[in-house]
Amino acid sequence: MMGPRTPTEPDATMSPLRRSSSSHGDRSDSTETLQKNNSSNSGVILDISALKLEVDSEVPPLPPRYRFRDLLLGDQSFQNDDRVQVEFYVNENTFKERLKLFFIKNQRSSLRIRLFNFSLKLLTCALYVLRVSLDDPEQVTGVCVNCQNRTSTTAESTESTEINWDLIFWVNRRVPVWAIQVIVALISFLEAMLLTYLSYKGNIWEQMFQISFILEMINTVPFIITIFWPPLRNIFIPVFLNCWLAKCALENMINDLHRAIQRTHSAMFNQVLILICTLLCLVFTGACGIQHLERASNQNLTLFNSLYFCIVTFSTVGYGDVTPHIWPSQLLVVILICVALVVLPLQFEELAYLWMERQKSGGNYSRHRAQTEKHAVLCVSSLKIDLLMDFLNEFYAHPRLQDYYVVILCPTEMDIQVRRVLQIPLWSQRVIYLQGSALKDTDLMRAKMDDAEACFILSSRNEVDRTAADHQTILRAWAVKDFAPNCPLYVQILKPENKFHVKFADHVVCEEEFKYAMLALNCVCPATSTLVTLLVHTSRGQEGQLSPEQWQRTYGRCSGNEVYHIRLCDSKFFGEYDGKSFTYASFHAHKKYGVCLIGVKREDNKSILLNPGPRHIMAAPDTCYYINITKEENSAFIFKQEEKDNKGLPVAGLYDAPSRLPVHSIIASMGTVAIDLQNPADPPEDSSKLTLPTENGSGSRRPSIAPVLEIADSSSILPCDLLSDQSEDETNQSDEESSSVSDFVKGYPPNSPYIGSSPTLCHLLPQKASFCCLRLDKGCRHNSFEDAKAYGFKNKLIIVSAEMAGNGLYNFIVPLRAYYRPRKELNPIVLLLDYPPDNHFLEAICCFPMVYFMAGTIDNLDNLLQCGIIYADNLVVVDKESTMSAEEDYMADAKTIVNVQTMFRLFPSLSIITELTHPSNMRFMQFRAKDCYSLALSKLEKIERDKGSNLAFMFRLPFAAGRVFSISMLDTLLYQSFVKDYMIPIARLLLGLDTTPGSGYLCAMKVTEEDLWIRTYGRLFQKLCSSSAEIPIGIYRTESHMFSSSELKDGYPQSQVSINVEDTGGDDQRDNRRESWKEKTRTHRMSTTSESEHPLLRKKSLQWARRLSRKNTKPPSRSERFSQQRLNLYRRSERQELSELVKNRMKHLGLPTVGYEDVANLTASDVMNRVNLGYLQGANTGGFGEADALYPPTPKLEPHSVPDEMNDQQNTLSYVLINPPPDTMLELNDIVYIIRSDPLAGPNVSEDPAQGQGSGGGRMRQDFGTETRDETHL
Repeated sequence: MMGPRTPTEPDATMSPLRRSSSSHGDRSDSTETLQKNNSSNSGVILDISALKLEVDSEVPPLPPRYRFRDLLLGDQSFQNDDRVQVEFYVNENTFKERLKLFFIKNQRSSLRIRLFNFSLKLLTCALYVLRVSLDDPEQVTGVCVNCQNRTSTTAESTESTEINWDLIFWVNRRVPVWAIQVIVALISFLEAMLLTYLSYKGNIWEQMFQISFILEMINTVPFIITIFWPPLRNIFIPVFLNCWLAKCALENMINDLHRAIQRTHSAMFNQVLILICTLLCLVFTGACGIQHLERASNQNLTLFNSLYFCIVTFSTVGYGDVTPHIWPSQLLVVILICVALVVLPLQFEELAYLWMERQKSGGNYSRHRAQTEKHAVLCVSSLKIDLLMDFLNEFYAHPRLQDYYVVILCPTEMDIQVRRVLQIPLWSQRVIYLQGSALKDTDLMRAKMDDAEACFILSSRNEVDRTAADHQTILRAWAVKDFAPNCPLYVQILKPENKFHVKFADHVVCEEEFKYAMLALNCVCPATSTLVTLLVHTSRGQEGQLSPEQWQRTYGRCSGNEVYHIRLCDSKFFGEYDGKSFTYASFHAHKKYGVCLIGVKREDNKSILLNPGPRHIMAAPDTCYYINITKEENSAFIFKQEEKDNKGLPVAGLYDAPSRLPVHSIIASMGTVAIDLQNPADPPEDSSKLTLPTENGSGSRRPSIAPVLEIADSSSILPCDLLSDQSEDETNQSDEESSSVSDFVKGYPPNSPYIGSSPTLCHLLPQKASFCCLRLDKGCRHNSFEDAKAYGFKNKLIIVSAEMAGNGLYNFIVPLRAYYRPRKELNPIVLLLDYPPDNHFLEAICCFPMVYFMAGTIDNLDNLLQCGIIYADNLVVVDKESTMSAEEDYMADAKTIVNVQTMFRLFPSLSIITELTHPSNMRFMQFRAKDCYSLALSKLEKIERDKGSNLAFMFRLPFAAGRVFSISMLDTLLYQSFVKDYMIPIARLLLGLDTTPGSGYLCAMKVTEEDLWIRTYGRLFQKLCSSSAEIPIGIYRTESHMFSSSELKDGYPQSQVSINVEDTGGDDQRDNRRESWKEKTRTHRMSTTSESEHPLLRKKSLQWARRLSRKNTKPPSRSERFSQQRLNLYRRSERQELSELVKNRMKHLGLPTVGYEDVANLTASDVMNRVNLGYLQGANTGGFGEADALYPPTPKLEPHSVPDEMNDQQNTLSYVLINPPPDTMLELNDIVYIIRSDPLAGPNVSEDPAQGQGSGGGRMRQDFGTETRDETHL
């Protein structure tokens, strides 16, 4: 007996003779060591010595050079000495595992096995039905097949009610049927035993007592016994119970089928299948059982009669024409009913639960529908009703998208409001809601993302952590891009620093970028937010057309203008201007068709250029971008000459009535507009129309507006007289002003706060300011200023109130410091922040001039006074992230609204621009409870909302005036990009977020009294195009809105837009409106040259107009005057109380109170006039012309008639007119939106040297070239 080997034995010692001199000498030692270690264990001994010998014998010796390398590097052969080939998953090589793999694990083979098993069970049921049909109950064979037949005739037992038990236990089974049943039973038995063996897990009794195993044994073992004992061949065997085994086999087969084809979420289908199979099995079992038991009675039932009885019984109808007669069959019916009462409710409950879950999750969007229909997918974190309606209204506003389906993929359950909306037939046939996550491929497969036309991924802006919301959006975008690389992506991101993560998307809208840029432009171009919002909303221009207010009809009509595009060679609008300058094409297209050409894109260039100026020559492949009510393809052209020939009417002027628009007059059907065109062959009949000068110029007075040349040279481009000089000629400035702004240089900001910001040429400081100098309220070693007054700013402040200095705030500063802003008009910017900014943000803004910050909030009066609110022109209140989510819907803006209302009461002259979370809350801005006109506008908003308008909120006065804004209004910008892929680039160019060389920028000019000689918007268009190559796109108009108390009582307030000198009635005024306009225009034209010579006469006429307007006002009664005096006295005391509060706080803080005296005594009407009419700085307000009779300034009122913010008798309103018709009359204090060409773009047209020496060319070079060449540092 051998014991364990010890190291002291000779075999265990290592002999020196066994070592080889070759490099493989250690292999035998390692082999012995391995064998020794294996022998010391109880495992398998692996002898690889033979393998090593074969390897050594087959591998030739290495060349000498490799041996020398081994000598230097050391012998590396030990790395391969112990290598052993390892085979994995050897447990699957056993016979049992291979059988299990074939019968159970493998999807396709398992499916085939289960299909075969299901067929066998159906075959046994069919054989049972065949046996029953061939069975004769009157001839029943006894126990022995060779014995004499024991026949029981029905005649003998006709009157007997006894049960013939032999007919229950014995049947007449024919030999062929018996043989087939035995073969099937033998196969089923072997299969059942094999599956039991394969699924054995250690407990044999658990498998033996399964229902399926018991049924299998009952239906197979008796047949196998009859093989060896022939007398039992006619014994009854309940083979019909195999229907339950067939049901189980069908369920397993469906599961394997779904697994094989990788179909998921089939629980609903499985449950419906199980319910149907259960009902069929109950009916089949009852029919076969009752039929067999009734054989023992004197009245035999056929199988069909038994089936009829079971169906009638289970349906609870119970006719009673067929009934069982003996108690065994009756007992079986009772048992079956009890089983049905237990099983069926459970099945129905499970089905109902799955149905409800399916309704919540939304089911699937079928592949067949995805391939035959078009659909877009909307991915959101949580779906709110406002977001859903904005998307659906804007998405389906385009005629081309009417046949699209929208599949919403949202991880949360559908709320009640969304469910109610989606049940409306208009949306239920188009919108499919799926509950799921975009991060799961199964949910993306349910939405058929790979077949979708587009995928919109929106961020949840109401989250407290907006960065986390962006991270979720980024992951969704990545998941969709990974799953469906060819699906166009439209992504909305919240914070600009996260934008570069989704740069691969087709279209990206960064919310904070657009928000801050729009709020910044609101400070220099009033109501820019309203202008852009109306442009990016789809509208037909039908809002407010039934209103009695003229301004609402005009405002609503112009709001239907949108941006469209067309190739020049395919256009009727612009096709005739091939080879002509852009400015010429824009002016003449507006004059002839009423469309405003704003931009162009070359065929070989991907960048869109806004107003490239007269240097750009139009070419046939160019893509033109224009503003119009509808696109050209949906427009019909009706010439005036055709109307004259058809109707026999004289040809009228193009736009004779001021209220008639050229394009908006006829809207025949959806997307189709009839445009009235003036026949170019007809001579102008009215002197107010724009006319081109004659060639010779003799015989007529030279026109005051130069023509727009087809191909302009540089000498024809002069700065417009209407505008302030943009070149900032230092010779025209005082020494103090020159010293203050001469330190500014132009260049690109050296530090960007985030990746992906577009570089913009800006006014910069020569050297970065220290961080301590950026603090407004604290002095440092560089300066000792501690308040805004001490700095001595020349221009009014712009104060921005924000919660924290996010990276998006950088986009507020850049548009206000862009290179095209005049340096002398740069406003100081004060950031009033709840939390101090970090050094990263300060590093980004320290290069900009006159940018300061201060820690404070708007609900603290001391902070407002310290940051210089009494010296500010605009206060921008940015929505705070911490208040965007509230427990109650629409309460997120409560604090902001109340704080703004407080500032409006304390500082009535301040223009406050507020951002709200919910657009519906804008009705509370500058709220006045007794303002009947606001109540009338509320009714109009409800009417427009009921009509399905996308712009129901547009008639709210704060929105129309551009004093309130919600970022959710810009959600439609992303939705419109699906049809108009150019909308986002154009919006970014308008807002100054992107700068393209050669592209213009948005700015504004103010119409003063000296400019009223131009008269109409069309003539202004010509003036701007011919003199400075600028394109106007709209008007911001402010009107005096006055209505009497009688009109208020009637509930239909009428706006008296102008105070007419003549006392005319309502009907006369309507009848003579055109004549009065022509009369005023003619009078103004005749008196233009002599107004400057008679200032006293002009002043007297103004005083006469004011006195006449007072005489026309009905004097109040004595009681009304007494109550008004008491109310005004109370309001005066309230205003004085607020004024004293502010002055006391200023004294406490050591601030001078000089600047607050004027603003404290302003009335509400004065406030509105100053806010709306004095929006731009440096505007020329001196002198009054004839237009003062139309719009006189607010007269100095008597104490008993002083208006207040609670007074409803007088107000002013402002609104935006986008692309008004050419005959729109200009009014005093109109602000015109213009797209000015890029001053850095040099001329590329050939010019005569002699012309270049003229004054015009010299001035142009002085304006646009000198400062750029000397001051720009790149």
